[in-house]
Amino acid sequence: MPKPAVAAWVVNQLYWRHRKPFDRFIEATQKTRDAPGMRERLEARREAQAELVRIAANVLKEAGSSGTRDLMRRVTSTLEALSTSGSLPDAPQAGRLTAELEPPGFDLFGGVVPTSGGKRREAKAPPTPAPKTAVDLEDAREAERRRLAAAAKNDVRDWERALRAARTQAERTAAAFETATKRAGDSERRRVKAQKQLADVVVEADEARERAREAEAAAQRAAREAESAERALEAARRKLDEL
Repeated sequence: MPKPAVAAWVVNQLYWRHRKPFDRFIEATQKTRDAPGMRERLEARREAQAELVRIAANVLKEAGSSGTRDLMRRVTSTLEALSTSGSLPDAPQAGRLTAELEPPGFDLFGGVVPTSGGKRREAKAPPTPAPKTAVDLEDAREAERRRLAAAAKNDVRDWERALRAARTQAERTAAAFETATKRAGDSERRRVKAQKQLADVVVEADEARERAREAEAAAQRAAREAESAERALEAARRKLDEL
């Protein structure tokens, strides 16, 4: 699939990651087509839409985008279009949008519009526009081209901001990884050094024990020799006394 426009991407995120408020908004829009309780249904729809717009702002913030007023307007327009055209043939599929949408006219609400007095009145059909001339068509195409170009520029700015934020986060993560790697290396070197020192101490302790055993054996031999010499001296003295 082609890379979606930013507003379309945000609406896709609302569909996949925040399905409950998304479905509440769509359901509220569908219910406004029924005449009874129109005022309450429109209020419920406004509340559901406001909740989705708040969530969309958070989604943009998580992606590193500031959520400009124009971008939020395009997100809202795309949501409006999805909610009002869901039952039409060839309607765009929620969650798989690649371009922003413009909402159709209010005739999709069943022709019922609340008046200031709370009564209902039938919405009048819009007047049939006069046939457009070639100049009018060219002007319309040029206006549409400018609108698309402006939207594309806004998308570029939004994605550039998101890219800068992602690069900054990547640099911070790389720096943290480098610091952690250095600390791990230092700890490993200290561990190896400590193990070597411990091995040296063990060797020295073994050598000291061996020297102690040898000294003990030498002391025992010297004691035995001293006893023998003492006995020989006594014998020599007795022999001397006998003479």
